[in-house]
Amino acid sequence: MRFFYLCLLAGLVASSATAQTTPATPDSVVVTAEKAPQPKRDKPSFIPFPIVFSQPETGLGYGAAVLPVWRFGTDTTVRKSNARLIAWRTQKKQSLVQLSHTIFTPGERFLLSGELSYYYKFPINYYGFGPSTDIDDESVIEYKVLIFNQRVLKKIAPNLFAGFQYRLTDLRDVQVNADINEGSPTEERPSRLYERDARERQNTLISGLGPSVLYDGRDNVLSTFRGNYLELSSYFNGGVLGSDFRFSRFLLDARHFQSLTKDNKTILATQLVGQFHAGRVPFRELANLGGDKILRGYYEGRYRDRQLVALQAEVRRHLFWRFNGVVFGGVGQVGNTISSFDEGGLKVTGGAGLRFQFNRQDRLNVRFDYGVGGGGSSGFYFSIGEAF
Repeated sequence: MRFFYLCLLAGLVASSATAQTTPATPDSVVVTAEKAPQPKRDKPSFIPFPIVFSQPETGLGYGAAVLPVWRFGTDTTVRKSNARLIAWRTQKKQSLVQLSHTIFTPGERFLLSGELSYYYKFPINYYGFGPSTDIDDESVIEYKVLIFNQRVLKKIAPNLFAGFQYRLTDLRDVQVNADINEGSPTEERPSRLYERDARERQNTLISGLGPSVLYDGRDNVLSTFRGNYLELSSYFNGGVLGSDFRFSRFLLDARHFQSLTKDNKTILATQLVGQFHAGRVPFRELANLGGDKILRGYYEGRYRDRQLVALQAEVRRHLFWRFNGVVFGGVGQVGNTISSFDEGGLKVTGGAGLRFQFNRQDRLNVRFDYGVGGGGSSGFYFSIGEAF
């Protein structure tokens, strides 16, 4: 347990950083023309491309993506905004349409970020909840879900933003397989979802609003060479907002990036994540480990519960042309309470991957990772942008 508390403290301390400034024009420079030349506006990048991928949660998938990257105005100290429109379908009959965005307004006076996602007929593997679930408890749950999430933050100091965020989740048509591990030699048992309140298997609306404070000193939000990132935020889901369940969520996300070489060809990236809940939390809103972002190597949702802490790191190295290599590792745990993190043993993962710099100017990477977790768990991941 002391390990997790030390990680939390270290993440908070590491996330202080000084803002970078651009050198001023020397006084000796004189423009003799009648009108000073105007800075050139960056041309926005708007690159559509087809995607084919495979990962544990989806199997083989195919679709298309559009990835605009742009900057408002001509001030190059303002970081570029980006958006992502993705549509795909998989061999497991999962379908997704998603629009996400991170927008810095002129002068970075405001930071807007969020997503709009619709998962149609989306089957997932469910193993129950808690840090000690058994792989033999696997069952399949299918549903449709609409997610809307929007954060509006105002700059209150260099790289420091504060404001509010809203999140809505509309879960529909939940279906549960009657038995687990169909055809396995082990005794068949009902899905562990039946252990939870029957209300969670009905159509559910979750609606929450809360404050958010963000320090973002990264040099590039798509692929960072140096800088720090610290997010402290929360959602309060209640009946006054139309939510069917009343609970609170508190989030911690601390990241540190540093270049290990003068030419920025080797980068160390670390991340500490915490997600904590209070109140009555339905199964899909529980914190969960696994997937393409937190502890790659575990199936997303392989372990889920009310509280989560995870620490991960990776070393990114330029190889040749547009290719980069990555090695990564992580450790994490879930539990009903923080004091229960000692149960079930820590979840450890490691792996390696390749990056292809699809957009060289803006450092936008297509990511291919292979991760290995405990108990023979492993997965191959395709995604756009870094894991963190």
